[in-house]
Amino acid sequence: MLSLLNAGLDAVQARLAWVATDTIDWKFYLQVCSWSVCLFESYLLLRQFPLYSKTEPPPVLAEHFKPETFKKSQTYGKDKAKFSLISGLYKQAVDSVFLQYGLMAWSWNIGGKIIAKLGYGPEYEILQSIAFAFTLFFVSSLPSLPLSVYQTFVLEEKHGFNKMTPVLFVTDLFKSWAIGFVIGAPFLAGFLSVFKWAGDRFVPWLMAFLLIFQMTMVVLYPTVIQPLFNKLSPLPEGDLRGRIESLASKLKFPLKHLYEIDGSKRSSHSNAYFFGLPWSKHIVIFDTLIKQSKPEEVEAVLAHELGHWYHLHPSQLLLLSQVHIFTILALFPAFLRAPPLLRAFDFPATVSVKPPTIVAFLLYQMLLTPLEAVVGIAMNAVSRKFEYQADRFAVELQTKLGDEKMADMGDRLGRALVALHVENLSTVWVDWLYSAYHHSHPTLTERLRALEGYKGAAASAQKKEL
Repeated sequence: MLSLLNAGLDAVQARLAWVATDTIDWKFYLQVCSWSVCLFESYLLLRQFPLYSKTEPPPVLAEHFKPETFKKSQTYGKDKAKFSLISGLYKQAVDSVFLQYGLMAWSWNIGGKIIAKLGYGPEYEILQSIAFAFTLFFVSSLPSLPLSVYQTFVLEEKHGFNKMTPVLFVTDLFKSWAIGFVIGAPFLAGFLSVFKWAGDRFVPWLMAFLLIFQMTMVVLYPTVIQPLFNKLSPLPEGDLRGRIESLASKLKFPLKHLYEIDGSKRSSHSNAYFFGLPWSKHIVIFDTLIKQSKPEEVEAVLAHELGHWYHLHPSQLLLLSQVHIFTILALFPAFLRAPPLLRAFDFPATVSVKPPTIVAFLLYQMLLTPLEAVVGIAMNAVSRKFEYQADRFAVELQTKLGDEKMADMGDRLGRALVALHVENLSTVWVDWLYSAYHHSHPTLTERLRALEGYKGAAASAQKKEL
């Protein structure tokens, strides 16, 4: 099996042999591609922008939105769109300047100087790669800090969502950097070690390494990382806990813990989700969702989430991500030993003659920018299909479980979705192309329309059974 895989990979590399020999203006190509994606995203925002001038919600939502609430939603959406347009162009301009003037080559040089002060030479490629990666991350992230400050303390504050203090903001920032180093350094060392150990046959071994890392993070993030930012407390005994535990038991969902998270510590936005390994799942509900919705509506939201589990959506998304990763890694060897690629990005001959793996990989990833945009659209389409399936699952719970108490689950889910949109001041007028590119969920009107169809189909099925 491995020999067949390697033969296929060799054939791909033979077709891409020109990458290692031909002199191509890769920097110009990347500038054109990145600006094209940025300008397309700006165009989508301009398509969306006129919809914020509408004075009434879609007819299906008219009874759910008070005039003043809809006006606030439109103003919030317009302010976010303006911010996204300006920040997107600003970030692209900064990235373009960094690209043009060789930030990556400069960062590699600085990484070498850092390890030299520690007594290590350029032969310690993995050590220099770690120093390079964090230098590049730190320098490239600095220009976006003012945007984060503005978004949190001006935009979100203006519309009543921000609950974060300046001290908490700075604390979170330094925590994120520290966690990035503690996890990122060993990950990068392991990532590069696979290349050194496996040589040209790294693809299956690197995929195994990345899959193990993903599974490890599934356990570490909620149990170790998230508690550094939020407090997870057992959901108190009561109507809501009883409803969720009963539903999980009936569906044989392997629920181990049921948490309430203090999301209100940072924002008024609300959500609920589950995580964990196949045999041990944990459900997390934001305290804001509990305050904003009735227990039966929160139960409906969780019924939707359990629909994702029932239909194996996380597993399917994981499989798709593995296919995506395999495709990326299968094409990478052609760029791994390509001196012209590094020379195009201002690396000196002493470095480009034997390209460092991390540098070649990052440049390769950047070159994939337009393709990744297309992949993102496709993944959004898959995700929206899964959302519809999860909604239908909630509606059909009465039939699946033979429980009359679930007969109004579709109505409850509809009310919960409307409440979430109202409380979060979510946009309800959405351009179709903007939505296809950006949204992993159907719009509220699309979901409510689909829910009505599912409820009608479920009612017809019930009548036939009678």
